[in-house]
Amino acid sequence: MDRLSAALQAKLSYEFKDKGLLARALTHPSSGPDNYQRLEFLGDRVLGLVVAEWLSRLFPDADEGELAIRYNALVRKEACAEVASRIDLGSHIAMGAGEVKAGGRQKAAILADGCEALIAALYLDGGLAAATRFIEAQWAQLIDKNAEIPQDAKTALQEWAHAQGLSAPSYRQTARSGPDHAPEFTVEVLLEGHKPLIGKGNSKRQAEQAAARALLEAAGVWR
Repeated sequence: MDRLSAALQAKLSYEFKDKGLLARALTHPSSGPDNYQRLEFLGDRVLGLVVAEWLSRLFPDADEGELAIRYNALVRKEACAEVASRIDLGSHIAMGAGEVKAGGRQKAAILADGCEALIAALYLDGGLAAATRFIEAQWAQLIDKNAEIPQDAKTALQEWAHAQGLSAPSYRQTARSGPDHAPEFTVEVLLEGHKPLIGKGNSKRQAEQAAARALLEAAGVWR
């Protein structure tokens, strides 16, 4: 772990004062009770704050709706997993042998959770400035200032269904799991002529978006 954490700190261009904090941020629940779950909760909020302030600076003329769409694209689990994969975070996370055997180091959900925990650790160890430097450095390539506003998946699916002469899609929650501070919702999207698909997220809205995205991709509308 010492060698791996040193390699990760070199990638981050940041040396932790509290190495125990970094170790906890790199510990999956399958590896023991002193794991990253509470840090993940905090990191999600720190990421949201930094991204919201950053977008306000980058797009001073954007209205609330545009900012919200850009914000949601940057704080979603997929974005966190992409960043984690880029810095090879999976190889630094301590996890149980069973989880490793099941491909845990490549699982998007674990990578995303670990990335959020790492953000929290940076925040607790070096303050908001340290977390901001990491987020702006790693999320910069996810922002294209000249790109069109990324379209909301639910809106895109509804517009596509209308164009196909179909009734509007409907959504129903099929499950909820996890602790109160980090719930996971499962939502099914229904659209006539198409196989029902599910999406998961930390809120019902996120799960609906994921389900809509899955159907758009299955139908070949989004790639």
